Amino acid sequence: MTTTGEDHEAVPTGPPWWWARWRSAALDGGLALMSALECGAEGVPFARDAGIPASLGIVFGVLTGSVLLVRRRWPIAVVLVAIAVTPAQMGFLMGIVGLYTLASCELPRRVIAALAGMSLVGTMIVTFVRVRQDMARGDLTLGNWFVPFAAVTTSLGLTAPPLLLGLYVGARRRLMESLRERADSLERELQLLAERAEERAEWARNEERTRIAREMHDVVAHRVSLMVVHAAALQAVARKDPEKAVKNAALVGDMGRQALTELREMLGVLRSTEGPAQAQVQAQARVPSQAEAPEQGASRAPDAVPLAAVGAAAAAAASRAAGGAPEGPCLSELDELVGQSAAAGMVVDLSVQGTARSYAAEVEQTAYRVVQEALTNVHKHAAGAKTYVRLAHRSSEIAMQVENEPPPELASASAAGLPSGGNGLLGMRERVVALGGVFVSGPTDAGGFRVSAVIPAS
Repeated sequence: MTTTGEDHEAVPTGPPWWWARWRSAALDGGLALMSALECGAEGVPFARDAGIPASLGIVFGVLTGSVLLVRRRWPIAVVLVAIAVTPAQMGFLMGIVGLYTLASCELPRRVIAALAGMSLVGTMIVTFVRVRQDMARGDLTLGNWFVPFAAVTTSLGLTAPPLLLGLYVGARRRLMESLRERADSLERELQLLAERAEERAEWARNEERTRIAREMHDVVAHRVSLMVVHAAALQAVARKDPEKAVKNAALVGDMGRQALTELREMLGVLRSTEGPAQAQVQAQARVPSQAEAPEQGASRAPDAVPLAAVGAAAAAAASRAAGGAPEGPCLSELDELVGQSAAAGMVVDLSVQGTARSYAAEVEQTAYRVVQEALTNVHKHAAGAKTYVRLAHRSSEIAMQVENEPPPELASASAAGLPSGGNGLLGMRERVVALGGVFVSGPTDAGGFRVSAVIPAS
C-alpha cells in the first residue's frame, strides 16, 4: 500500500552532528582519513619493535588516526591522544592539526599552554631518545651536539607553527564575529533611529497642523463673531435708526476686509512661487509630475505642504489680528480689544491690578489670545451679558480672568445662531499649558461662565 507525502517525515538536509556546514564535515573526514592511513603505515614498525603482529599495529594505527574526526567537538582529546602515541612515532598529522584546532578554539589560555607544553616536551624527549639510539647504532656519525639540536628543532617545528597559526586564526575569527555583531547592532540602532525619526516627523506634522488650526481660529473667529453681532444689530436698527445702521455696516465692512486680509496672508503661502516659502517647499517635498499617477500625486499632496511656512504665516497673520502690529498682539492692545466688543453692544468692565511691565512676546500674545477668545465665546453663547475682564500683574506671573453674568433670555436666543466648533477652550488651554501655566474654565454658581489663566512671567 502506498502512502502520501504527508505521511513521510521530513528528512533533515543540514550537516550531520556537530558540523555547521557540509564543507567542514568533508574537510574533517578527509583529514581523519589521511591521519588513519599515516598511523596505519606507522603501525607496522611499531608492531615490529613491540613484538606484536603487524595486523594489530595497523588496526591500532587506523583507530588512533581516526580520532582526528572529532577535532572540532573534542580538541583536547585529540591532542591528548596525539601526545600519548608520540613514543610510538605515529600521529604527526594528528598532533599538528590537533594543536591548531586547540589554539583556535574558545578555551582558556592556560589550558592551551599546558597541552602545548606537554606536546613540546613529549616530542623533544622522544626525538632525543631516537636520535641518540641512531647514533649509538652508527646510523648517524655527527657529533654529540646534534642530539639536543635535533630534539629542540624537531619539537619546535612540530609544535610552534600550528600553535601560532591557530592563535592567529582564532583571534581573527573572534574579531570578525565582533565586527559582525557590531554591524548587526548598528543596523538595529539605525532602524530604531529611523523609526523614531519617522515618529517625530509625524508628531511634528500633527503639532504643526494643530498650531495652524489654532492660529486660524484665533485670528478669524473673533472678527467673524463681531461681524455676525453687528449684522444682527444692523438688521434690527436698519429702519429705526439709519445713522446707526450705516455705522454698523461700516464696522462690518472693515472687519470683513481685515479678516480677508489675514486669510490671504495665511493661505497665500500655499500658492507662493518665490521667497523662503518656495525654497522650503522644494527642500521638504517633491511636487508630483504630470507623468505620475493621479493617485500618487493625491497621496503626496499633504506631505508636500510646507507646514512650518504655513504656521509662520498663520502666526504672522494672527499677530496682526489686533491692529496690525508686526510683532504680534500685546497686552497694551487690550483696551482696543475691549472697545471692539463694546462697539458690538457688549457691556465690558476692564480692571488692571499691579504695575504694568513688559513680558516675553509669547507670554503677552498668549494672554491676549485668552482674553480675545473668552470675549468671542461671550459673543457666541451669552450675547448681552455683562462681562468682567480682570488682569493682574504679579511678581513672577501674570493672571487674567474673563467672567460673564447670565445672559438675558432674548439675547441668549439671538446668540444661538452663531456657529461654534468647540475648539476655543481647547486652544486656550494648549497655549497656556505650553508656557507652563494653569488654565481653568467652567460655569459659575450664578449661571455665567468664567475663564481663568495664570502664566509664568519668564
